[in-house]
Amino acid sequence: MQGGNLIYAIIILLVISWLMFLAVVVIAYRGRHQSRQELRRSRSRERLERDRVLTLVNNLTDAIISMDAHGIIGLYNAAALSLLDTNASIQGVHIDELLNFETNDKQPVPVFKELRKSPAIRTRDDIIMPLEGGDRVRLSATFAPVQGGSDTLTSDGYVLILRDITRVKSLEEERDEFISVISHELRTPITIAEASLSNVQLMMHRGMTDKLDDSLAEAHKQIMFLARIVNDLSTLSRAERGIADESELINVTELAEKLRHEYEPQATEKKLAFNLDVRAGVGNVNVSRLYLEELLQNFITNAIKYTQKGSVTLIMKRSAGKVYFGVKDTGIGIGRSDQKKIFDRFFRAEDYRTRETSGTGLGLYVAAKLARKLGCTIKLESRLNHGSTFSFSLPPAKPAKKR
Repeated sequence: MQGGNLIYAIIILLVISWLMFLAVVVIAYRGRHQSRQELRRSRSRERLERDRVLTLVNNLTDAIISMDAHGIIGLYNAAALSLLDTNASIQGVHIDELLNFETNDKQPVPVFKELRKSPAIRTRDDIIMPLEGGDRVRLSATFAPVQGGSDTLTSDGYVLILRDITRVKSLEEERDEFISVISHELRTPITIAEASLSNVQLMMHRGMTDKLDDSLAEAHKQIMFLARIVNDLSTLSRAERGIADESELINVTELAEKLRHEYEPQATEKKLAFNLDVRAGVGNVNVSRLYLEELLQNFITNAIKYTQKGSVTLIMKRSAGKVYFGVKDTGIGIGRSDQKKIFDRFFRAEDYRTRETSGTGLGLYVAAKLARKLGCTIKLESRLNHGSTFSFSLPPAKPAKKR
């Protein structure tokens, strides 16, 4: 009986041991299964975050190129391919084989050397990337080493960020040139006006009142010249900022009468005839009144200024389904070589007769800007000593719909 109990106890122990072994196996299996699930979830989260980062990077307008510690490209975004004008993969290419940079004075800029130069992030905006055909792109380049850890200055890789600043730099240079030239243009009339008024003050102090007229007339002339510069700059500023872009219905015949009333006295003072050639049924236009009037006023004042005898004619008519506006004079005319540059900023013809009259060289530049705002192009017809005609055409206003 005791032997039977012993065997029974051994069997029970074996069963318990087997059950414990099975429990351990099940627990181990479940743990391993959970670990695998957690690993899959972790990898899925990692892929999701990576895709999010890639989506974000690919939507940046700046070109971004990531490299390893040896300068071999690993990652890049769509803007980088756009800057390089290619659809081919650049992965695995050394950065120096891909980019050919130089400075403004055409000194080479080895990119990988620049990346390794300092452990700190640095930015340069004097980088030029030459293109085929002789074009050059101006870039702002940020060189960013990726540090291996807080306890070392060794870089695990590098990130290069490139931004196209060609337009920005061009605008800055234009602004600086504009300020320089306009400062020069303002200095002369201010100096002459100041000297003329000083003479007036001196002559009044000495009782020489009979000689004041010439000095006052010269001072007034220079102040009016300054007023024209300020008016041109104001008009240019409004056009650049889009002020007064709103269109309105303009009766062309009424506009012609208004301009004749305003400028006929100036023409008469120079013994010039001011003629209107406005055809019947010319109708209306729907554009910015300020821009249209400024444009025509510019042509009329130039015509009066550069015409010594004869006439100035304001023409408005229907032509080829559009409303034609023109200002024709019998003045000194414009040579062929100058006609190509007449709308450039601050340009004045070399003709001595042009140089004898005061002018800023801004008028026709502003006129061209206003014409673009109105959606038209200025046409110039001119011959030396045979006068000039400046013209443009606008679509007629659509008739109002009947209710």
